[in-house]
Amino acid sequence: MFKILLVLFLLGLPYQLAAQATQATKPDKTAAAALPQVVLETSQGAITIELYPEKSPKSVANFLQYVRDGFYAGTVLHRVIPGYLVQGGLYTRDLRPKRTRPAIPDEADNGLSNLRGTIAVARGTDPNSGTAQFFFNLVDNLRLDFVGNQSSLTWGFAVFGKITKGMDVLDKIAALPTRALGPFSGDVPNPLVVIESAHVVGEEGDAQDASGTPAKAATAAAQPAPAKSAAKRNGAAKAAAVRQGQ
Repeated sequence: MFKILLVLFLLGLPYQLAAQATQATKPDKTAAAALPQVVLETSQGAITIELYPEKSPKSVANFLQYVRDGFYAGTVLHRVIPGYLVQGGLYTRDLRPKRTRPAIPDEADNGLSNLRGTIAVARGTDPNSGTAQFFFNLVDNLRLDFVGNQSSLTWGFAVFGKITKGMDVLDKIAALPTRALGPFSGDVPNPLVVIESAHVVGEEGDAQDASGTPAKAATAAAQPAPAKSAAKRNGAAKAAAVRQGQ
């Protein structure tokens, strides 16, 4: 009897192993749910960004809406500070700010850190003043993370995605010489880095041309405050400098 059972077990073993292999290779539906991705086609090359809607739902929805509206086409990455950040998303080629939709609530307290390659919402001194502007972290800027709600500095800046392809492009942008230009006293890359188009990966007809004309009209809102002079680049003063219009 034991021999019969052993034979049956051995005969069935290949099928069991095959079933286990099939199960192991079967994609997990949760893991397979792709995170949204956006491609920024810049004059220096393409940058692909993976977004985190579960961690930063309002920030991601806001960014995606600007992308789908064609808002970013023709805007520039107007602020480059090596060893710190690259910022853009509001100014046209002639460094004039575009009209934006209303500001969104700050989501800095989402557990995400301002690590190298991440993208975060740029804002003013009011934590809840972020609109279209964003910045890329060139290094681990942990001092820009949420610490507490005591002040604008401790509030931090909301990370909502990271670069998955094109970090070399960002580093190339960071290596450009900078100058004072238009309303800015410094940090404007030379030559200007233009976002020629922005589109959501997988969406048809989403790419915009470089004319700067949006596919859809963005809802008008009050323009950001005039630019101030560049802040000192050390300690908490750097954090205060990641604001609208700078």
